[in-house]
Amino acid sequence: MKLTNIKFTSLWAGIVLSFCSLSAYAAENHMEQALKHAEASAKASDGKSIAEHAETALKHAKVSDEHLDAGIKSLDEAIEHGKQGHSDLAKKAAEEAVTHLKAAK
Repeated sequence: MKLTNIKFTSLWAGIVLSFCSLSAYAAENHMEQALKHAEASAKASDGKSIAEHAETALKHAKVSDEHLDAGIKSLDEAIEHGKQGHSDLAKKAAEEAVTHLKAAK
């Protein structure tokens, strides 16, 4: 089988999207985790427990924020490419935005 540019590009895009969706699946709703640990921190009675839950909540909130920022960037790219008539690039950017926004929630 001869690997042409189109086949190679499609194969590469499939691999990249697979890894993106896998990382989004592994993220397990960081905002819910952040809220859960923030609530546990607020209910804790000793300083050590408060700090531990707050640190965990902060880590999840930062990951969610990173995905949200990446989603916003991808949406900006989708808009820019769409306005320029680059349908393939706009669609790819929109798909990346969906992946990041799902991971952020």
